[in-house]
Amino acid sequence: MDGWFRSERLEGGVTLIWESHIKPFFRCNIWHVRGRERNLLVDSGFGLDSLTAHFPELGERSLIAFASHTHWDHVGGHHEFPDRAVHRAEAEILARPTRFNTVIEQFAREFESGEIFEDGPPAGFDGRRYAIRPAPASRIVEEGHVIDLGDRVFEVLHIPGHSPGSVALWERRSGILFSGDVVHAGPAGIGNLVLYHSNEDDYLASVERLRRVPVSTVHAGHFESFGRERYLAQLDDYRARKQPGGCPAAGAGARAVS
Repeated sequence: MDGWFRSERLEGGVTLIWESHIKPFFRCNIWHVRGRERNLLVDSGFGLDSLTAHFPELGERSLIAFASHTHWDHVGGHHEFPDRAVHRAEAEILARPTRFNTVIEQFAREFESGEIFEDGPPAGFDGRRYAIRPAPASRIVEEGHVIDLGDRVFEVLHIPGHSPGSVALWERRSGILFSGDVVHAGPAGIGNLVLYHSNEDDYLASVERLRRVPVSTVHAGHFESFGRERYLAQLDDYRARKQPGGCPAAGAGARAVS
């Protein structure tokens, strides 16, 4: 489909790819990082068109397709890449996706009406039949594992709550965090979408943990990228909503993750 994907090179050796015909609320950010020995792709969008057909460079050298979590908007294109990484808690979903376990069913009305698209659904799209293709993981990741690109190393942070296997990638040297859907710049704040396997207690624990990570730049699963001040504000807003009477101090107490 002409113009389905667009891309923009950002600072820090990161390229943002997005599906331009999908409304911003539903649109997933796809992140590409080029390394000396291999490349990294964080999430892969809806899977309605081929990433490698639009961006042949994605298939020209070794690439790890990393899943921040296995909701439909983040893993639709993972089947295109042989080296796929996901947290253990959601490996079964990536290998055997259904409309239920990838959360498509919770958005059935939007799919079937075509509401998710900017200008209506693409030709031949049937929201009642849309599903994610199986993409069994070649790498199972857990807290403390690293994704090594040769000259760049990203640490895996397990941050459940949005989903059981939600994970972020943090580069200690640059302070870059690929946060998936756990932290983003959405206008309604974070943690408001209740899904079948979301857990508010886990989410709050992940927020408390993330607040101690000295992040400088956040590349999230949705919406625009942002810096440390917005990062702390989003985390503190969620903490205040879930702990009435608390007095979070933005910017205080940040330290390196252990």
